[in-house]
Amino acid sequence: MRNIVTLKWGTRYSADYVNRLASSVRRHVTGPISVICFTDDPEGIDSSVQTFPIPGIDLPPKAMLTGWRKLCLFRNDLPINGLCLFLDLDIVITGSLDAFFTYEPEHIPIIHNWVSWRKTVLGKRPEIGNSSVFRFTANQCVFVWEQFHREKEWALANFRPPQSYLTHCIRPKMVYWPEAWVRSFKRHCRPVFPLNLLLAPSLPKNCSIVAFHGRPNPDEVIAGYWGEKPHHHVRPAAWITDNWR
Repeated sequence: MRNIVTLKWGTRYSADYVNRLASSVRRHVTGPISVICFTDDPEGIDSSVQTFPIPGIDLPPKAMLTGWRKLCLFRNDLPINGLCLFLDLDIVITGSLDAFFTYEPEHIPIIHNWVSWRKTVLGKRPEIGNSSVFRFTANQCVFVWEQFHREKEWALANFRPPQSYLTHCIRPKMVYWPEAWVRSFKRHCRPVFPLNLLLAPSLPKNCSIVAFHGRPNPDEVIAGYWGEKPHHHVRPAAWITDNWR
C-alpha cells in the first residue's frame, strides 16, 4: 500500500491546500494511491482525502505549532499501514512521484537541507535533512518515537530547527533524495537580485517537487509577491498556476 501523508493544523494553510495537493498527487502517481491528512480541522477537505485526528504528542504549547509535531508520525499505532511519502502542504508537484516510492527501499530518504551559498564558502553543506519531503513506513519506525521520549528535554533544548532533530534520529537509515528531484523555490527558482525584478521564476530541469519553505507561498507567487526587501520580490510564474491545482 502506498500513501501520501500530510499534516494540517491551525489556520496558516486552508483546506484548499490539502485539496490541491491531493489533486496534484493523483496526476503524478501511477496506480492506486491513498492521500491521508492528519488534521485538527477536516472541514472543507475533499472526501477523496482520508482524514484523521493528529496523533497525540506531548510537547510544550509553542512547539505544537512547529515541525516538532511531525514526530507524531513515528508512533506505532497510526490508523494507516504501508509506505508513506510525507509532503508538506507548501509544495508544488511538477513531475512524477513514482520513483519516490522505490528509491533506496531500505532507507528513510529526506531532502538534504538547503543553505545560503555564503555558509558553504569555507566548508561543506551541513548534513541536515529538510522534512518537507521524506518517506517512512507507517508503524515500523517507532525507534524515532522512542528515542525522542528518552531524551525529550535535551532534544527540545538543543535542536534548532526541529528537522535537525529528526535527522539526528534517522541518521543510521537516512539517505538524501537525488538533488534534482526536490528543489527549493528560493534557492533554485527565484532569480537573484536584481533579475528577480524583471524575470519570472524558472522551473528547474528534471524537478518533481518545488518546496516553498517560508515566504512566499505558492498562492502568493501566482499573483506576484512583494517581500520586505527588494531581493524577496517575485514575479508571477505561469508554471505554478499550471501545476498547483
